Amino acid sequence: MPALVALVAVTAVWGVTFVQVKDAVAIYPLFAFLAVRYLIATGVLGLAGAGRVASLGRTGLGAGALLGTLLGLGIGLQTAGLERTTVSSTGFITGLYVVFTPLLGLALFRTRVGTAVWLGVGLSVVGLGLLTGIDVGSTAGDLLVLASAAAQALQIVMLERYASRYDAVALTLVEMATCAAAFLVIALALGDLAVPRGQTVWAALLVTGVFASALAFLAQVWAQRHVSATQTALAFSLEPVWTAFFGFTLAGDRLGPTAWLGCVVIMAGIVLAQRAA
Repeated sequence: MPALVALVAVTAVWGVTFVQVKDAVAIYPLFAFLAVRYLIATGVLGLAGAGRVASLGRTGLGAGALLGTLLGLGIGLQTAGLERTTVSSTGFITGLYVVFTPLLGLALFRTRVGTAVWLGVGLSVVGLGLLTGIDVGSTAGDLLVLASAAAQALQIVMLERYASRYDAVALTLVEMATCAAAFLVIALALGDLAVPRGQTVWAALLVTGVFASALAFLAQVWAQRHVSATQTALAFSLEPVWTAFFGFTLAGDRLGPTAWLGCVVIMAGIVLAQRAA
């Protein structure tokens, strides 16, 4: 249960920072923002983890780099898809990693999932559909977001294999450093990298770099020592619920009865899967 609580807390942090990030990237280039965000995360974890990286060995370094590559790929594809499709379509398709995660676990490692957990997955998908409305977007954009969901699911599945093998801080540090390097290359290639300016941008960078990246993914590594990849994906499906909640309380967004029903259905799916574990 503490591990599940930690994952729910992570999604709450991601949800509350959505408003900050939306405001920041309106005035500062997105990939530059992501590069600086993960550089901050790398620096924060480096304070405690730099001396522990050697304990990972070559295989651990490779594991961290793979996790960072999958995480960066997921975020990059999601961003590219969002530019081409609707916000609600992006939200729903991204949430499909609750389906991809058990399927990938079964295909790659023969990790079997019980019937009750599959029912929980199904409820979460229905809830995501109710929450987002599943607006029809462009085919190209939706396919990019679908690939993003698969990458994020694979990151969760692979972390299940690595979390208990390596030092959590060191593994997360390598993951964050890999993301930072990838986004830095993209930002430089686009000519977007510049010194961040203004309170809006810096506040978003510090909150997302420290709490939504360094501490959040460290919490994920710790939690996945105790819960399965499928349970992690189900917990992460709460992110759009928290986003909707904080959008309602902080940004003046208003949800209709169908969207609120979607939030309830997602919660029911998570509770069902947790009780079955």
